[in-house]
Amino acid sequence: MIGLGVMGRNLLLNMADHGFPVVGFDLDAQKTATLESSATPNTTVKGVNTLADMVQLLEKPRKMMMLVPAGKPVDDVINSLLPLLEKGDIVIDGGNSHYTDTLRRVKFMEEKGFHFMGVGISGGEQGARTGPSIMPGGDPEAYPHVQPLLEAVAAKVNGVPCVAHLGKGAAGHYVKMVHNGIEYAIMQLISETYDLLHRGLGLDNDELHKTYKNWNDGELQSFLVEITRDIFLKKDDKTDNRLVDMILDKAGAKGTGKWTSQDAMDLGVPIPVIDMAVCMRELSAYKDERTLAATIYKTPSTDIPVPREVFIQQVQDALFFATIISYAQGLAMLHVASKDLAMDIPMQEVVKVWRGGCIIRSSLLEVFFKAYEKNPRLSNLLLEPEIAHLLQGKKQNMRNVIIHAIHMGYPVAGLMAALSYFDAYRSERMPTNLIQAQRDYFGAHTYQRIDEPGIFHTEWNK
Repeated sequence: MIGLGVMGRNLLLNMADHGFPVVGFDLDAQKTATLESSATPNTTVKGVNTLADMVQLLEKPRKMMMLVPAGKPVDDVINSLLPLLEKGDIVIDGGNSHYTDTLRRVKFMEEKGFHFMGVGISGGEQGARTGPSIMPGGDPEAYPHVQPLLEAVAAKVNGVPCVAHLGKGAAGHYVKMVHNGIEYAIMQLISETYDLLHRGLGLDNDELHKTYKNWNDGELQSFLVEITRDIFLKKDDKTDNRLVDMILDKAGAKGTGKWTSQDAMDLGVPIPVIDMAVCMRELSAYKDERTLAATIYKTPSTDIPVPREVFIQQVQDALFFATIISYAQGLAMLHVASKDLAMDIPMQEVVKVWRGGCIIRSSLLEVFFKAYEKNPRLSNLLLEPEIAHLLQGKKQNMRNVIIHAIHMGYPVAGLMAALSYFDAYRSERMPTNLIQAQRDYFGAHTYQRIDEPGIFHTEWNK
């Protein structure tokens, strides 16, 4: 393992716990010492501070994984490794690299006789230690050499490892990118439900904990709802308040959500909930301007005029509805990318891998798994009858929540994007015929007709 931050160290210790002798490299001697001192007794764990020492200790073909920051650090490690490698050695990038960088590195290493794989890993530091979701892709020759190791350390669902070879080229990192985009979307949706229940309905942190606990015990069971439940109980060690109330409302981002939005636009796949989640994080950074705007527009906090239990149920249904839409958008993007980017991504395997260990794991993924099991070529989950039935049962409460939020001035951009996508996707006829007429009017962009085939242009101002 190259890079012994929390993720790298925990994943390596996980491997050692499953009977694999491991060696970790880091320039920081303290990190290698921490690695060795953290090892479970009777496991083989060695820390080194030079790449040459690391390579010398490995059996051939050597298997080396990097967990370093994306971008230039990955290329720097590869360049440092090159003089030390032999034909057939396997180098794995386990970080959050952009898939285009992975494609470039696969080609570069292949030309030199080395194997290179991009592997997405999700689950955070705890998942890395006890069982993450692992998304390898590319190099089919290399995968059998690392498959037993990855299957051993991955999370298990009903005894099945949450790891599978997910396609050609940079498929592993592409699937992880979309995973993170869905993660952005669901986190945004949960934050909007929190706002409606806390500011809109007046629930305190204990009541919020109880509400999200009830949701997690039911059809909304998921890792993100589970940790949301727990967050409301955490006390601040500097004040007598709950910690969540002391955290500034500015959200950070590492770029994977933005990459998902950018690539979806290149592919021509609509993912508006993910797009809006990225936008709202960016808007949160404008704290000073938002504070000033609040004084200008004087928007008071307004109670939602709906009985408490009724509104809580409506919000639960809205979150369930919008969560399905978020998954549907991300998976539809993977369906198109699989073909257009020649990745051959097995959709059923993607959903199987996400069922355990990862940040977006959810009981809903069992429903999606069955959908792809029935139809591996399913282009959009919204076309699956069982999922359509779930959405039909929630759509009215979805509308009710948005109506109340709009009327009272609460921002619910993610929920609105989910409903708008749903309404547009199920519309046999959209008003885009007018847009095409406008384009032809000012730019001679032509149009198609509904009554005969062909491409047409009209001189509109004659």
